[in-house]
Amino acid sequence: MSINRSGYQMTNNGVEIDKDCEAQLIYTFDWSQWLYQGDTLASAQYEVSARRNDPVPVTILSEGVDLSGVQSYVELAGGQDKKSYIVTAKIVTTSGLVDRRNFRVNVVDRTA
Repeated sequence: MSINRSGYQMTNNGVEIDKDCEAQLIYTFDWSQWLYQGDTLASAQYEVSARRNDPVPVTILSEGVDLSGVQSYVELAGGQDKKSYIVTAKIVTTSGLVDRRNFRVNVVDRTA
């Protein structure tokens, strides 16, 4: 299920990526550099922080761990043009370690 999406940028605000308001895409995190040798991801949960009264928030369609056990993924849809959302991944490994990472999704209208 995991599809690598390039395009993450490191900024002063952290890791960011642009997403079209009509795009439905899968985004991944590779945890292999962080995991101890032989450890794998047991679970991954994602959440999106949205502003109150956002008429079209970014929504999570699916989430989980890919078959390799070292990448987590989230499938995102929606979002309001010119708004930013924080997406947070929380993982638990098979050895019981827990960590969180987040990235900012900047929604843009890419209509020509």
